[in-house]
Amino acid sequence: MADRAEMEAFWERWLEANRLAEEKGDWGILADFYAQDATYGWNSGPKDSFMAMSREEIRDVALGLEMRGLDGWTYPYQFTMIDDRQGLILGFWKQVSSETRADGTNYVIEGLGGSLFGYADGAFTWQRDFYDHMNAGTIFLEMIGNGQLSQGMVERIENGMKGVREPGHYKPSELPEPLWPNEAGRI
Repeated sequence: MADRAEMEAFWERWLEANRLAEEKGDWGILADFYAQDATYGWNSGPKDSFMAMSREEIRDVALGLEMRGLDGWTYPYQFTMIDDRQGLILGFWKQVSSETRADGTNYVIEGLGGSLFGYADGAFTWQRDFYDHMNAGTIFLEMIGNGQLSQGMVERIENGMKGVREPGHYKPSELPEPLWPNEAGRI
């Protein structure tokens, strides 16, 4: 069982670091919140999942390579749930682009986005993200059509269409760590 006040204070530091990362456009600074052997993953559909296997892979790949092409995007947290008995934090966030439509509204990926974190001994021991891939694809297509999707994201989409598997991406059956943390004994 984790200390509730400690978890809440840690989470407030995490939210502040997220705001700073958004301002600086440097997501790598968030890696210091993870344990050395932490894992960070998500599913990208029936043929692709992502998994970073250490703090340094989280810094370099999850918060580095995976964020290229997303310059100017923010992920403001909307709600948080903390379970100190199990050492879990669930944060729901939006995906908001700094690019705007002709009517002045920002591009926002609709649907729910969030992260489930395992917490122990003052650090995240794992993180799993979820977001609405269909809505993300729809927004990216709209932005491409309006000439507003970054070149980095266009290249990533093109590579995916060519079957290029970027670092950290695996067929779901080949993940080095289960997507469900309890299957690895992490809960």
